[in-house]
Amino acid sequence: MKVTLSALDTFESSFTPLVVIELVQDVKEETKEWLKNRIIAKKKDGGAQLLFRPLLNKYEKETLENQNLYLVGASRLRLLLGAEAVGLVKECNDNTMRAFTYGTRHNFKGFDDDNDDFLTMAECQFIIKHELENLRARDEKMIPGYPQAKLYPGKSLLRRLLTSGIIIQVFPLHDNEALKKLEDSWYTRFTLKYQPVDSIRGYFGETIALYFGFLEYFTFALIPMAVIGLPYYMFVWEDYDKYVIFASFNLIWSTVILEVWKRGCANMTYRWGTLVMKRQFEEPRPGFHGVLGINSVTGREEPLYPSYKRQLRIYLVSLPFVCLCLYFSLYVMMIYFDMEAWALELHEDSGSEWTSVLLYVPSIIYAIVIEIMNRLYRYAAEFLTSWENHRLESAYQNHLVLKVLVFNFLNCFASLFYIAFVLRDMKLLRQSLATLLITSQILNQIVESLLPYWLQRKHHVQVKRKVQALKADIDATLYEQVVLEKEMGTYLGTFDDYLELFLQFGYVSLFSCVYPLAAAFAVLNNFTEVNSDALKMCRVFKRPFSEPSASIGVWQGSNWNITQWMITRPSPLQC
Repeated sequence: MKVTLSALDTFESSFTPLVVIELVQDVKEETKEWLKNRIIAKKKDGGAQLLFRPLLNKYEKETLENQNLYLVGASRLRLLLGAEAVGLVKECNDNTMRAFTYGTRHNFKGFDDDNDDFLTMAECQFIIKHELENLRARDEKMIPGYPQAKLYPGKSLLRRLLTSGIIIQVFPLHDNEALKKLEDSWYTRFTLKYQPVDSIRGYFGETIALYFGFLEYFTFALIPMAVIGLPYYMFVWEDYDKYVIFASFNLIWSTVILEVWKRGCANMTYRWGTLVMKRQFEEPRPGFHGVLGINSVTGREEPLYPSYKRQLRIYLVSLPFVCLCLYFSLYVMMIYFDMEAWALELHEDSGSEWTSVLLYVPSIIYAIVIEIMNRLYRYAAEFLTSWENHRLESAYQNHLVLKVLVFNFLNCFASLFYIAFVLRDMKLLRQSLATLLITSQILNQIVESLLPYWLQRKHHVQVKRKVQALKADIDATLYEQVVLEKEMGTYLGTFDDYLELFLQFGYVSLFSCVYPLAAAFAVLNNFTEVNSDALKMCRVFKRPFSEPSASIGVWQGSNWNITQWMITRPSPLQC
C-alpha cells in the first residue's frame, strides 16, 4: 500500500528534537502562531508536516528568561519520505547505488522497519532543513504582524523571516552521546592513526568529512617531500645544481597528488552516494534583491536584477578596489624591506647577540601584518561580493574565492618572489620563508581554535551555574544544551580551512627547494591542525547542517592551478 504524507500525524507531544529555531525576543504572537501552523500543516495545505514545540512551556517561561526557542523534529516515516524527496542515494542489496524510494525501501542495505539508523542524524537534519527552506508563500502578501515583510507566491518563508530579522537563527542540535563516541575515536587520544572519515560523514555530513579527508591525505602526501628535504637542509650544498633533482621531484609531486586525490575523492563520494546524487535546482540566494518579475527560465515570480548592472559594479567598483588593495599590499612589502635593511645595518655595526636576534623581528612583524591584512580584506571582499548582488550562491562563492585568492596569493608570496628574482639573496629568502611559514601557522592555531575554545569554556561555566541555580521543574539537560549551543559561534564553512591549505601548498611547492624544511613544518602543523579543527567542530562552533557534496568544490578545480602554473616558471635557484 502506498503511503502518503497526508497520513502522517504532526501532533506528537514528545519527539526527538533535531533542529532549533530562535525567534527575536519581541516577536508578535500572531507571527508565532502563523509560523507554527505552517510548519505542522500537511504538505497538501502548503505546510512542511514536521513536529514542532517550544523549548519551554508557559509555566517555565514565567520562571526562566523568556526564550523564544522552538524545537523541530519529524517522525521516522516523514524522514523516509523526505529522503525520497531530496533524492538521497543509498546502497542496494545488489551493491549498486540508487536514489532511495519509500516504495522499494526493503531493497536497500541496512533498512529494517525496526531500525532507526538507516538515515544518519546528519541526513535527518538536512531533510528538515530542506523542508523548512521549501515552505513557500501561497496567497499571503506579507508576514502576519509585519506588513513591511512582503511576500509573493513561491517565496521561501524561512529566507524572508531570516532577512527580516524575525528568525535570528536556525541550527541543528548536537547528539551528545554520538558526539562523545566520535570524539573518542577522533581526537581525544593523541595517537597516529587514520581519521574516522565515515563516522565524521555520518555526524557532520559529506562537506566536513571531505575536508578532513583531504587534510589527512595532503598531510601524508607531504611526508615524502619532508623526508627528501631533510638531507638537503642538513647538507647545505653551495652547488645549486644538486637542487635540480629536488625541484624536479617537487614539480612531479605537486601534479600527481592532486590527480590521485581526485580519484580517491570520487571513490569516497560514490560510496556515500553523493557522486551520483541529482543536483537540486539552485534557488536565489537570501541576499539577492531586485524588482519583482517572472523568471523566463523557471516561470516563477521572483526578484530580477539586470546583468549589466552587476557587471558595472564588478568592473567599475570591485576591480579597482581589488587593484588598490594589491597596491597597498606591495607598499607594505616595501616597508618590510626597509625594516630588513635597517636591522641588517644595525647588526653589522654592532655585531652583538641581541642584534642577530633582531634580524628576525621584521619578518615576524610582517607575518603578523600579513595575517591582519588578509582578515580585513576578507571582510571587504565579502561586502563587495554581496553588494554585486549575485543571484546564485555558487556565483557568489566563485567571485568571493577569486577576490580572496588573488589578494592572499600576492600578499603572502610577493615578498618571497621579490627576494628570489630581484634581490637574489638566498639567505634572506630562507630566513623570510621560515619566519612567514612558522609565524602564520602559530597564529592560525591560536586564532582559529585555541582562543575560541577558551572563550567557549568560560561561557559554558556561566551557563552551568545559571541552570544549577534554577528551581524550576524543567528538563534542565535539554535546556542547558540548547542555551549553550545557541550562543556558540556559527561555523561559516570550509572556505578559510581550504585557503590555509592552499597557501601551505604554495609555500611547499614553490619554495621548498630553497628551504627544504618547509614540508616538514607543514607536516607538523597539519598533525596538530587535524586535532584543533576537530576540537573546533565538536566543542567551539554550532553543529553545521549537512550538505551533500561530490567533491571539495571550487578548490578541486582551477584554484590549485595558480600554484601549479607558478611551479613551471624558472626556479629562484636558476636565476
